[in-house]
This record gives sequence, structure tokens and C-alpha cells, in this order.
Amino acid sequence: MKIKFLTILLASLMFNCGGKEEKKKEGFSYEKTSTSETTSTNKPSDDVANIVITSNDLMQFNIKEIKAKAGQKVKLTLRHVGKLDINVMGHNVVILKQGVNLTEFAAKAAVERDNKYIPKDSEDIIAHTDMIGGGQVTTIEFDAPEAGTYDFLCSFPGHSGLMQGKFIVE
Repeated sequence: MKIKFLTILLASLMFNCGGKEEKKKEGFSYEKTSTSETTSTNKPSDDVANIVITSNDLMQFNIKEIKAKAGQKVKLTLRHVGKLDINVMGHNVVILKQGVNLTEFAAKAAVERDNKYIPKDSEDIIAHTDMIGGGQVTTIEFDAPEAGTYDFLCSFPGHSGLMQGKFIVE
């Protein structure tokens, strides 16, 4: 009876430990990559504001605020750290001009599937990234506008309610 109990206990411990170890390795690598990239690159420098934003399959940006100096070159990188396809969980970053109603813009963008959810001939946008799916990365460069606070959002239908923030130009 004791031998049977010890055998079951030992087998259980070996199975549980092996599964946990593999899971930790997988999760650690994923978290390490996104944390180190976003922490080290979101502060503006004198020459270029290097900004990295991550998005995921839960309709979230990792940051809600971007800062740059007026006239400064901005290099904005969007990394989709999720796994879902662009047609299911596509993301972009759209920076709107001051005074543009975010909700109204999102409604116009939602019907522009053929134009990657960017309204055609829109004069409401300062800059925008490409629409990307899980595992993809896109980068844009532009000059920061005059000092002020601007809205940014993901224009994929239904995402702007959660995926939005402020672009603060000093």
C-alpha cells in the first residue's frame, strides 16, 4: 500500500513539475520581450522620439500616453503581440488632429474595410500605421505637430472604445 501511494505521489510530482517548468519558460520569453522593448523606447530623446506600442488579442494598447516635443521626428512602432489574424483582431495606431471627435472618426473608419479602416481623403489624421495582425510589426516616421494634446486610437471596428490614448506634444 505504501509503495503504491509513493509511486502515485512521485509520478504526480514529476508530471506537475515538468508541466509548470515548460509553461514558465514560454510565458517568461513572451513577457520579457514586450516589457523590455516598451520600457526602453518610450522616452523622447532630443533628436527622435522612439515610441513602441504593443497591442494584443484582448484589444489593448500597453500605453495610454505618448510624449514628444513640437517639431521632433517621431518614430512610432506598433507590435501586435497577439496571435489572431488581421481580419479578426487587426490593429493600427491613428493619431488625430486636435478637435476631431474620436467617436465620429471611429464610426467613419469602421465602414472603410477596403481602405484598411482609414476614411478616404480624411483630413482628420496627423499620421497612422498600417493595419497589422498577430505577430506583425509596423513602423512610421513623422514630425510631431505643434504643442497640444491629440487623441490616438485603433480604427479597427469596435476597438476604439478600449484602444485609445493621448499624444502629448510639449
